[in-house]
Amino acid sequence: MTRFDGRTALVTGGTSGIGMATAQRLRAEGAQVIVTGRDKSRLESSEFVAVPGDVANLADLDTLAAVVRERFGRLDVVFANAGVATFGPFAEVTEAEYDRVMGINVKGVYFTLQKLAPLLAENAAVVINASWTLHRGLAGGSLYSATKAAVHNLTHTLAAELAPVRVNSVSPGYIATPMFHANVEVAAQPGVRSAIPLDRFGTAEDVAGAVAFLASPEASYITGQDLIIDGGLVTTPW
Repeated sequence: MTRFDGRTALVTGGTSGIGMATAQRLRAEGAQVIVTGRDKSRLESSEFVAVPGDVANLADLDTLAAVVRERFGRLDVVFANAGVATFGPFAEVTEAEYDRVMGINVKGVYFTLQKLAPLLAENAAVVINASWTLHRGLAGGSLYSATKAAVHNLTHTLAAELAPVRVNSVSPGYIATPMFHANVEVAAQPGVRSAIPLDRFGTAEDVAGAVAFLASPEASYITGQDLIIDGGLVTTPW
């Protein structure tokens, strides 16, 4: 498949998990892929064009935009994927943690797209990584869920404002990535899995396929939407 021949794609947070799988999928389908992230060692060993940077740092985003402009001239696909997870009781969330997570998950997405918008080709596609938690309550997930609801709402507004550029989001469920394993203890995983009708955790490749679809010509009349990739999790009661 060569749906992205001649196209340039950017994946933020592209050195592991969903970001890396998506970068690999887009390249396999013909795209020239740029990845960005904070881990310089991973970027140095990356198989893609790598630009180090923190999405919560606007100077880094200016540098990213400048590199893309000078080397490629435009972007056809952006996957705004960089983000962090945080879980804990609502009463224990500190101002520092609030600022950190909002800075990466919301401010980072917002200004990544603001800085890159002038580089988007007329028929470009943007996909934002949201979460199943914006569709269903999760105790202990107040801060994380709020950030994902915010970027999903941004999907709606930017779909209207940036048209004809298409803007959609994906909402992954429990996806077996390093972030998942860092936040869900092994002992808790059977109980989590039992809530998923398809009886398995998702893979990064499951999400990458959905992102590639939304970024492709096959989705040329889809914008402002959210695609849930969760094995049926949000459709079933707890």
